[in-house]
Amino acid sequence: MISLRYHIVSIAAVFLALAVGVVLGSTALNGTLLSGLSDEKSELANRVTDLEAERNTLNARLADADAFAGSVGGKVVDGLLDKRSVILVTTEGAKPADRDAIKELVGQAGASVTGEVQLTSSFADPGKADQLREVATRLQPAGAQFPTAGDPGTLAGALLGSVLMLDKDSADRQSAPTELTAALSGLADGGFIKPPEDVAPAQLAVVLTGGKASGDGAGDRAATLARFATQLDRAGAGTVLAGDPASAEGTGAVGVARADTASTSIMSTVDNVGSSAGRVATLLALREQLEGNAGRYGVAGNAEAPAPGVEQEGR
Repeated sequence: MISLRYHIVSIAAVFLALAVGVVLGSTALNGTLLSGLSDEKSELANRVTDLEAERNTLNARLADADAFAGSVGGKVVDGLLDKRSVILVTTEGAKPADRDAIKELVGQAGASVTGEVQLTSSFADPGKADQLREVATRLQPAGAQFPTAGDPGTLAGALLGSVLMLDKDSADRQSAPTELTAALSGLADGGFIKPPEDVAPAQLAVVLTGGKASGDGAGDRAATLARFATQLDRAGAGTVLAGDPASAEGTGAVGVARADTASTSIMSTVDNVGSSAGRVATLLALREQLEGNAGRYGVAGNAEAPAPGVEQEGR
C-alpha cells in the first residue's frame, strides 16, 4: 500500500526536477542570449565609431569650405552693390556677429549701411497685435497708401517701408524726415523697437532673424515677421529675409515666408546667414532683388539653391 509519505516524496522529487530543469535551461538560454547581445553591442559600437569618424570628417570639410567662403567673400561681392544703400532690421533673436558680418560685406560690395532698426519681442507678440496695429495706422505718413490687410505685420511693414525705404524707381524719399522721426519714436514709445540712432532711408533692406519661434503663439509671431519683411520688400527696391536653418522650419519666419507664394514671388530668403557662405548668399540675393528676381537660398530642405546662380544638386 502506497503511503502518504511516498506521495509527498514523489511530489517533492517532481518539483525538484522541474526546478533543476528550469535553472539549467535558463542558464543555457541566458548564456546564448548574452553572447548574442554582446556581439550586437560590439557591432553597434563599431558602427557608432564609424559614424562619428564620418561626422568629424564632414564637419572638417564644412569648416574648410566656410573658411574659404569667408576668405573670398569680399572679392565675390566687390562692387556688387556699388553706390547703393542698405538698411538693417534685426529681431531679438538675430545674432550680433551675423549683423556685423553683413555690415562688413555690404561695405565691401560698395554700398552703405544707413542704420539699424532693432525690433523687440513685443513687435511680434500676439498679445500686442492690436496695439501695434493702432500705432502703425496712427503714424501713417501723409500721402502713403497702406494695404487693406489689417494684420499688424503688414501694417508695420507699410509704416516702416514708407519712411525707411527709398522709391525703387527714383531712389527718392517717400516721406518727410519728420515723419521718419515720428514713426520711429512712436514705435519706440510703444516698446516695439529699440530707440534707433542715425537712421536714414535706403534702397534695400536686410531683415535678420534667429531660429524658429517656440511656445504659445509661435506661428503668429513668425507670421508677423514674415509679413512685415514682405511688405518692406514691396516698399523699396528689395528685401532679403535671413536667419539660421531652424528659421526655415514651420514656426520660423523664413519658413512661413517660403510657404507663402505672395512672399516668395517677390522677396528673397536665406536660411544659413550664420555661415560665411550664407552671408555671401545674402549679398548676392540683394543684387538679385535689384534686378527684380527672388529666390530661396541656403541649406534647408525648402531652399532651392545654396546661392543665386548656383544650381542645387537633386533639386
